[in-house]
Amino acid sequence: MKFPHRRQFLHLAASAAALPAASRIAMAQAYPSRPVRLIVGVPAGGGSDIVARLMGQWLSERLGQPFVIENRPGAGTNIATEAVVRAPADGYTLLHVFSTNAINVTFYEKLNFNFVRDIAPVAGIIVVPNVMVVNPSVPAKTVPEFIAYAKANPGKINIASGPIGGLAHVAIELFKMMTGTDMLLVPYRGAAPGVTDLLGGQVQVLVQSLPSLIEYITAGTMRALAVTSTTRSEMLPGIPTMGEFLPGYEASTWYGVGAPKNTPAEIVKKLNMEINAGLTDPKLKERLADLGGIVIGGSPADFGKLIATETEKWGNVIRAANIKPE
Repeated sequence: MKFPHRRQFLHLAASAAALPAASRIAMAQAYPSRPVRLIVGVPAGGGSDIVARLMGQWLSERLGQPFVIENRPGAGTNIATEAVVRAPADGYTLLHVFSTNAINVTFYEKLNFNFVRDIAPVAGIIVVPNVMVVNPSVPAKTVPEFIAYAKANPGKINIASGPIGGLAHVAIELFKMMTGTDMLLVPYRGAAPGVTDLLGGQVQVLVQSLPSLIEYITAGTMRALAVTSTTRSEMLPGIPTMGEFLPGYEASTWYGVGAPKNTPAEIVKKLNMEINAGLTDPKLKERLADLGGIVIGGSPADFGKLIATETEKWGNVIRAANIKPE
């Protein structure tokens, strides 16, 4: 039996080692060669769904294959997340990731997956601020005045939020912790009933997505006290951020794209590059701004850092306030 010379052997070994890398690069260059599913954990028509459809349309145009939006609502977005976790790690099933995913890590004690471990971050898309508004009958016109008013009336102020364990709810709990105020939480399953009750005076305060309240604020039927993002919103440039009064406070909805863990890095990189290109495109940027969006962008590692930070922050709030699913 003839053995190859040492130099020939090393050459063969190097060629064999290069094969997986070469095949991965070839796979990424050919990707996508068929339609891609972007799974969304909420029903069609809401802000989250619209963000996913705008980005899906952009990726379809850029990459030459349909990015099909598949709505799989239920179990607080966990059905959609599990579907992506269980999917092949080939880039053809993606998850529309948003702040609820980070909250759910602690909110639900038993999940069939570990979100942070099982979903690979691809790219952040936008942040959409919430806004704290009051009924005009409330005498407070600023956040410090409202804190003083709440402390003078412990347990007497009704504050409306979305569902238990949702972003608006944990945002309120964070506000209460940081200010030492005692208010009665009134959770609603949807946005509309809370708005109706605030306008009618049944609740005095509401925390909700800024775009859904902008018309009431501009009409003067609600008074905006602060937005919850780290920077002021272009929609309401005259309204301060909560962090201007409570340093470190931030409680916004953010959106991005994730993939099953072990998805080839070259595919993740390609998707990240195209999403970032979309975030600089004037037309897409304008559409996202109409939704109140502040662009995130950045690398997969940047998005992973955001997810980790948010998971830890909301985990601390949920444990401290002892928030449990209904």
